[in-house]
Amino acid sequence: SDLTAGCACFRVASDKLAALQMRKMLGGIMSPFEAFLLHRAVKTLHVRMERHCANAHSLAEFLEAHDKVEVVHYPGLASHPHHGTAKQQCLNNAYSGMLSFILKGGFDAAATFVQSIRLVTFAVSLGGVESLVEHPASMTHDPAAVSLLGEVPATHDLPGGLVRFSVGLENVDDLRQDLEQALAKVQ
Repeated sequence: SDLTAGCACFRVASDKLAALQMRKMLGGIMSPFEAFLLHRAVKTLHVRMERHCANAHSLAEFLEAHDKVEVVHYPGLASHPHHGTAKQQCLNNAYSGMLSFILKGGFDAAATFVQSIRLVTFAVSLGGVESLVEHPASMTHDPAAVSLLGEVPATHDLPGGLVRFSVGLENVDDLRQDLEQALAKVQ
């Protein structure tokens, strides 16, 4: 949550040259403080990822068994259509800390759910140490139309009940309790 960093890899020399020119014009070198933060964060990345993935897997199983949830999209679940591929590619059953699910009851159910959570933050982001949920139909996929119409426009193929969940490092029992109390408010 402290910074954003990455690396650029190139297969073609001309792409590398173009990126170097862009870096020369715009700057692309992190400050010494950012480098310190990155160095510090990398030291604990593996531990954070283990917790991130374990929490997500546990919550995906909980949500899949819940009667108000239509479907859970998480490659660690045996019910996921690409579970076999994920099992081959993901080391130590670390299937990610990201999942999404669709609530029965559509747009209104998802809106009630995200407004009812207490521990998990209602925000657009991913991959931090804190858990975040978002309701794409009202936040990132034409929210202006939703606010005017009160529903997802018919032209969208996005399910109104879709909730995106970036699972953080909090105690998994606390997260499950928060999901339970929010789901209890969904009609």
